[in-house]
Amino acid sequence: MDFPLDLRFKTIALAPQISVTEPSGGIVAYVRQKAFKLKEAVTVFGDVAQTRALYRIAADRVFDISAKYHIEDVGGSPLGVLQRQGMRSFWKAHYEIHRGGQPLFVVREENPWIKIIDGVLGEIPVVGLLAGYAFHPAYRVTRVGSDTPMLRLIKRPALFEGRYTIERLTVLSQDEELLVVLGLLMLVLLERSRG
Repeated sequence: MDFPLDLRFKTIALAPQISVTEPSGGIVAYVRQKAFKLKEAVTVFGDVAQTRALYRIAADRVFDISAKYHIEDVGGSPLGVLQRQGMRSFWKAHYEIHRGGQPLFVVREENPWIKIIDGVLGEIPVVGLLAGYAFHPAYRVTRVGSDTPMLRLIKRPALFEGRYTIERLTVLSQDEELLVVLGLLMLVLLERSRG
């Protein structure tokens, strides 16, 4: 993958959808969340036409603040798990990305006040259109036991769509990079409803 990756939400869609593109404009992934499901379920496609499923991400339970989101390839082979850290995530988003039962990465929100202000102002007619230009929640990915940021997810200004960018700050292996990007896609779907 070539970074930074650009994530764009369709604003008028029955089920949330995200297109992920490289700087050259090439599609890396197209994410579609299943509508009207009690448990969160996401399919990651390799094309916008949704003809080539690549990965699946599914919650292990219904409505739980500590749910685990299992990430697997289309053949059912597990790649890892994104887990929300329950009460720690109530104020400031805190997730862990696991592989083989071991935590590898931590994803933390940089400033929870930004997300709250963005969410509150976003609900006010007319003002909500402009709020997205002033407040940009960001999330930092670090390796467990380190404070050195490896990737960063940032909300970007957009008028009629949701837009985020994933920046690579240090080099990761291809497997780790893929796992973290898939985890961040699920995180965006979970956190966007909070602001």
